[in-house]
Amino acid sequence: MSDMLKPSRRAFLRGSAAAAAGLTAAGAARANGPDPLITEVQDWAVVFGDGVDATPYGLPIQYESDVVRRNVEWLTADTTSSINFTPIHALDGTITPQGCAFERHHSGAIELRKEDYRLMINGLVDTPLVFSYADLERFPRENHVYFCECAANTGMEWAGAQLNGAQFTHGMIHNMEYTGVSLRTLLNEAGLEAAGDLSDKWVYVEGADASSNGRSIPMEKALDDVLVAFKANGEALRKEHGYPVRLVVPGWEGNMWVKWIRRIEVTANAVESREETSKYTDTLADGTSRKWTWVMDAKSVVTSPSPQAPITHGAGPLVITGLAWSGHGAITRVDVSKDGGKTWETARLAKPGEKMALTRFYLDTEWNGEDMLLQSRAMDETGYVQPTKAQLRDVRGYNSIYHNNCIQTWHVKPNGEAENVEVS
Repeated sequence: MSDMLKPSRRAFLRGSAAAAAGLTAAGAARANGPDPLITEVQDWAVVFGDGVDATPYGLPIQYESDVVRRNVEWLTADTTSSINFTPIHALDGTITPQGCAFERHHSGAIELRKEDYRLMINGLVDTPLVFSYADLERFPRENHVYFCECAANTGMEWAGAQLNGAQFTHGMIHNMEYTGVSLRTLLNEAGLEAAGDLSDKWVYVEGADASSNGRSIPMEKALDDVLVAFKANGEALRKEHGYPVRLVVPGWEGNMWVKWIRRIEVTANAVESREETSKYTDTLADGTSRKWTWVMDAKSVVTSPSPQAPITHGAGPLVITGLAWSGHGAITRVDVSKDGGKTWETARLAKPGEKMALTRFYLDTEWNGEDMLLQSRAMDETGYVQPTKAQLRDVRGYNSIYHNNCIQTWHVKPNGEAENVEVS
């Protein structure tokens, strides 16, 4: 069919609307009359709904009850040290509601009242200090939107296509607006003069939970954009996200975003804790491991169509959408391929990319009902281009888990269903 004869998206949708408003004679015969949802008075139009006192804290309507976090039972030995996944396949925009934002715990989510909260800053400072929650509220606040991604996000895919759903392959991520005090402000309050030359200094951060999850952060990053946060998306942090106070380390792996943060020690060297030696390092083909690979490189995924979000409307106009992000800065471009990377089309960004935040992309296209091998490829402001899985394996082999930012492939079938596949 020539381009001149192809029906436009507007014409197609206009025709669909006309069909909904008045069925054709043949269609009316098959349906045995007009659509009752259009022609009959429905219950919701003749009775009163809930009053304002019925929903003191709003929850999703029952028809969206499937939009929830999910875990993979066999992934860890016990759920108190495990992960659940954001339903990214069912969301749009970029802000993740706290109620379905992924969780990662090393010893379970703890109950800690604001009144009982304390944050110590000690080590190489002039005046070791202890802050209460009320103390933190008195410092100048900042608001920033950042993504938090677990270093193990997509980690199961190193060995091949494993988990069938964007929620499970890429759902260890959320993107929220955080409110808090810059770590730089608190460190200066304690007096960094005692540390001398700051260029080689570190901060060691601990949580109040049983695991403590201690991590070392170079001073350059600590004084740059790290936030001590006590709000997310305008409300108090949820228990599972570190209530009442957590650390936010923009662009860096989620394990460094210590929850229930209780102590920050200024040190002369990295502490070399469990979480930065035997864990959260990248094992190479020869058995050695890379350390200090904190930054989450540019990455993207198509969230719809995908295994949990199949095409249900048949051939015609199709919106392909997904998410892109980079710990190095803002996303500047996302390309989408429908043939497994042979050809690419540039997607439309919903708005200009923001530093260390999720970016939503759309490709408004036509689907003819044939097989597709859907991929997306992100680029950030540094010029970095998201690699293929083969390119990553050429450097790191098959032994890695963390920092897998490979291009993901969904095989979309003629019936609209999709599955996780790997293309060479």
